[in-house]
Amino acid sequence: MTMEDSNQLGEFDLIARFFNRQSLIGNHKPHDISSANSVLLGIGDDCALINPPPTGYCLAITTDMLVENRHFFSSADPEKLGHKCLAVNLSDLAAIGAKPVAYTLSLALPFVNAPWLASFAKGLHQLADYHDCQLIGGDTTQGPLTISITAFGHVPNAQSLRRSQAQLGDDIWLSNVVGDARYLLGVERGEWQPSQVLDSIQARLHCPTPRIELGIALLGIAHAAIDLSDGLLGDLKHILIASKWNADIWIDQIPTSQIISALSPELRRLCTLKGGDDYELCFTAPEKNRQIISQISQELKVPLTRIGVITKTGSHDEFGKIDLIDSQNHVLPAELTQQYMRSFDHFQHES
Repeated sequence: MTMEDSNQLGEFDLIARFFNRQSLIGNHKPHDISSANSVLLGIGDDCALINPPPTGYCLAITTDMLVENRHFFSSADPEKLGHKCLAVNLSDLAAIGAKPVAYTLSLALPFVNAPWLASFAKGLHQLADYHDCQLIGGDTTQGPLTISITAFGHVPNAQSLRRSQAQLGDDIWLSNVVGDARYLLGVERGEWQPSQVLDSIQARLHCPTPRIELGIALLGIAHAAIDLSDGLLGDLKHILIASKWNADIWIDQIPTSQIISALSPELRRLCTLKGGDDYELCFTAPEKNRQIISQISQELKVPLTRIGVITKTGSHDEFGKIDLIDSQNHVLPAELTQQYMRSFDHFQHES
């Protein structure tokens, strides 16, 4: 299809062609949490209809918006972009331990580009199908390229992994590795020159893996969790403030890829402590659950590493404080720690 033919597609034509799909049909148990049992009415009406969650569950809802040249480059591969736009929402569901069931998609497009839309939809649908998460509606309009997704999931009422539930003495855990996405972004923005071939970490920035299975496995095992979108320390601080605790973090135990471990200490710490776009889970859990967490790691084939501990607040109810402790048991200066804790903010320039 030529660009001229693409421009003949109207709003409802592009919805029908690229996004209106039949829901997946399978053999589901009556109380199975799946899109087939949760979605009563999807695309094609004024509203979508979703059945209430099963008894003992509640509905988890999250929204993320991605804007061209703010969250992704204009040259971004549309298939990978489709994957990432949904992945960042599913990562939020993973952080609270929810099983995805449905999502909506709103698109602002400067013009209709059928090949671009076909590739974008492919990446989007592949990830949605993998997690049995049905597209149930949304909106399209003309404007600067903007992609907004709202995802819905189900989570047990009493076991959801809320930020406010960390306990004194909890271990602080981290899934997989961090720092790759920020390092690759820095290379693509010309902040620094690559030290070696970076093919092995391309997916970490452009096609992140939402840790849905891990979030669900941690229900009843972990106390609190958060997904890492804006930086390890800045995101961890959200847990500490909500739970009213402090933390010690062993910075030399933070897991990294070989590429990141080979960097200078300064650049490595910038990427791992302050860098964003990791979409891994940081969670807290009692010491008694170390063995079962190790078993979860083995079963899911996702490395899980203890990187710190939840500590008491100060005498004046100060909370959200993090002490960074190196392998020599030295505490980094507070001023340096504060620099690493300044996570990404859409309304401030990154320092």
